[in-house]
This record gives sequence, C-alpha cells and structure tokens, in this order.
Amino acid sequence: MFGLFKKKSDIDLLYDKYNKLMAEAHKLMAINRKQSDAKYAEAQGIMDQIDELEKLK
Repeated sequence: MFGLFKKKSDIDLLYDKYNKLMAEAHKLMAINRKQSDAKYAEAQGIMDQIDELEKLK
C-alpha cells in the first residue's frame, strides 16, 4: 500500500517498454517478418540502454 504512489525508476520504465516491444515482435513474427525484425532491433537498443544504466548503479 505504501508503494502505491511510488514513481517508477528509469530502468523500470525501460523494462516495461522492452517487454512491450518484444511482445509486439512476437505477435508480428507470424504476420510480417520484416516488421518483427524491426521491433526486435528496437527492443535490443532499449536493452543496451538498460545495461548502461545498470552499470552506472
């Protein structure tokens, strides 16, 4: 209950965005492989940002 109004950290926000992109890439895999690869590449870029932020901690 006390964490109800707690602001998410930058890393948590990036993890949410990464998970969303990976889900979209998985969904597009059967429909359009080119778009799926683009979403996957975008997700990898976000994972690189997460890794850099975690190194700074």
